[in-house]
Amino acid sequence: MGDDVKKRIGQRKRNDKKLKKDDITIVDADAAKKAVVATALGNAMEWFDFGIYSYLAVTIGKVFFSGAPAQLQIVFSFATFAVAFLVRPIGGMFFGMLGDKYGRKKVLTITLSLMAFATLCMGLIPSYASIGNLAPILLLVARLIQGFSTGGEYSGAMTFIVESSPDKKRGFLSSGLEVGTLVGYIFGSGIVTILSYILGQDQMLNWGWRIPFFIAAPIGLIGLYLRNHLEESPVFEAMNEKKSEEPEQGLIKKVLAYHWPQLLKGAVLVLFFNVVDYMLLSYMPSYMNVVLGYGQTKGLLLILIVMFIMIPIVLTMGYFSDRIGNKRIILGGLIGLILLSIPSLKMIESGSNLMVFLGLMILAILLATFEATMPSQLPSLFFTQVRYVALAITFNISVSLFGGTTPLFTAWLIKVTGNKMIPAYYMMAACLIGFVTMLFVKETTGKSLRGSAPAVEEKHEAMDILETLEDPDKDLWWKEEGKSIVEKMSDSEKDN
Repeated sequence: MGDDVKKRIGQRKRNDKKLKKDDITIVDADAAKKAVVATALGNAMEWFDFGIYSYLAVTIGKVFFSGAPAQLQIVFSFATFAVAFLVRPIGGMFFGMLGDKYGRKKVLTITLSLMAFATLCMGLIPSYASIGNLAPILLLVARLIQGFSTGGEYSGAMTFIVESSPDKKRGFLSSGLEVGTLVGYIFGSGIVTILSYILGQDQMLNWGWRIPFFIAAPIGLIGLYLRNHLEESPVFEAMNEKKSEEPEQGLIKKVLAYHWPQLLKGAVLVLFFNVVDYMLLSYMPSYMNVVLGYGQTKGLLLILIVMFIMIPIVLTMGYFSDRIGNKRIILGGLIGLILLSIPSLKMIESGSNLMVFLGLMILAILLATFEATMPSQLPSLFFTQVRYVALAITFNISVSLFGGTTPLFTAWLIKVTGNKMIPAYYMMAACLIGFVTMLFVKETTGKSLRGSAPAVEEKHEAMDILETLEDPDKDLWWKEEGKSIVEKMSDSEKDN
């Protein structure tokens, strides 16, 4: 903050105010943009891997599970995909604690390195025909490493972006994280589509499937370089300057004991977000190929086009979320999915290229309401002191139970029931639960993050806040909630 601004603030009598002149964070606009790019690239790395695995699920089943009956190979392939999600909560808690103690930037550098290494290793594993049962075991180990590192990656990326953004632009800047998701998927699916077209099924099965995994290494190196040149999030630095020297013991226990209402809300938000996300972007290519009998290239190409169109939609919705609020956009998406999931699946089932595309686009636009808002909505549920680890816990447990298992569970339900509309019913059930939960979620768009003072982009905005701070609820709206948690912790310590 400049000397002129400090002087003007110092001349004002603010004895009755709750904010001090040094509390307000002035966010560097360029640094915020760099944070978005660096974190989005890491997210693209994660979803590049998910994309190529999903699009190669049938091929991977044949390569690593050729000893199983043909109809079970795809199930085993998705099972390996899903099992890795079991270690995500462990990785999330591990990296979350490190992130809340040592900083977001350092942890995000480690998680990206591990993801790139594990993805590269997957491309080097020999097939089942070469080394037998050792092949699927090595594949599982690589997926477990990916799951462990991913546990700290996405929650850390969300935390880093929201803490590096001014309050009034948090939604738009955070939506860039999901652009990374789409770019990673597009890149991964595009490579698989092109390779499938050029090489054909036989060559893809023999060696072509390995190429996308090898590309992970240079992507990881670029992301590593960008993250190493980032500044730590200003919100975390501000918290560190004021943090007491008390040892932080039992952090996870405290999060579970005193922040559980927000953990539950976050878990439901992650549930419906990831059920729809994985259903459309991960499972739908295999659904169109295996269940509906469409050619593999046709399904891949349609999803690729849909994801490309989603990019400007996500950014646009992120822009409007800063103006009308995350909650309204999320509720609109939930209502849309409850009403339109069945019609969309009927269109996808029709066989007409135009109808299939329109059905996919309806689901994609509704998914975009979540992708544009969740990266800013989820971190805002938690206080700065516990944001990384709390978000990692709620996100990874929920995504492990409901997100990563979506392709496997859906494939199994279709196999058991023979009902091709299972994907629609599954999404509708998740969104019904989500709609009820969202009614109890507080709108925080444009407000300061829980546990932090306002963050602004321009110096004059800091002056405006101090000049108009007649209502403490406007800029320190979370004070009472924070006091309540502190009182509960104090009462608990007295009882013990």
